Amino acid sequence: MFTIGDFAAFGQVSARMLRHYDALGLLRPAVVDAATGYRFYSADQFSRLNRIVALKDLGFSLQQVGQIVDAKLSAEELRGMLRLRQAQLEDELARSAARLTSVEARLRLIEREGHMPTDDVVLKNIAPARVAELSAISPSYDGADIGPVLQPLFGQLFERLGAAGLHPCGSPVAYYEDAENETIRVHAAVPVETGTAADVDITELPALNAATIVHQGDMMEADRSMQTLARWIEDNGYRSQGYAREVTVQFDPDNPANWVHEFQIAVTKPS
Repeated sequence: MFTIGDFAAFGQVSARMLRHYDALGLLRPAVVDAATGYRFYSADQFSRLNRIVALKDLGFSLQQVGQIVDAKLSAEELRGMLRLRQAQLEDELARSAARLTSVEARLRLIEREGHMPTDDVVLKNIAPARVAELSAISPSYDGADIGPVLQPLFGQLFERLGAAGLHPCGSPVAYYEDAENETIRVHAAVPVETGTAADVDITELPALNAATIVHQGDMMEADRSMQTLARWIEDNGYRSQGYAREVTVQFDPDNPANWVHEFQIAVTKPS
């Protein structure tokens, strides 16, 4: 038998928490000394304690924990619940890391304010292009939302084109449209000359009179180039239309710092 202090130490919880579990009926002591009121626990009770702590860490209330523990879930069932929670936490960590990268990029952008020349912006006539594409919905136009939607689309697109024997004849293009409830429809496209493929849309990207800029580096820092582009549009008396197209010029799967994209945004000259 273990004193409450020893049992708490072995179970990596506090004695105060064990008293709380006792008061709620979650984990009663094996023995309570009638004379002193001291609580004693047995080694067999570590199994129940482990389940209580695991379920609490999964986000269940203590009332729910009691109901689940009393239902005597198997170790495999609890393991499955823990794996689900692990996946949720890993997703939260990935999103937090992406947000942190975005904040760092925004800080660098603020530091460069007033020092962003617009000499690199070029006005171009972009010819129409026949493209194969896939699309999906992103919750927003935020880079942290766009990336997880766009990257798998390109993987699926090239896989399906390869299965159909179709060969791209130009650089990959991403473009965006407003969808319902302030969401964004994300298009992953690549030029193709002829042919069709199963579960792939074939469409024509219209010609553009576009202000363009080449962005070198991680797309999490695209704001730098996009704001340079916006300043050029304003300074030269143009008006932008819609979202920018993103043409992949160079892609390095191992190092985003080596990425090169051209941003193309349709512009008009007010009369």
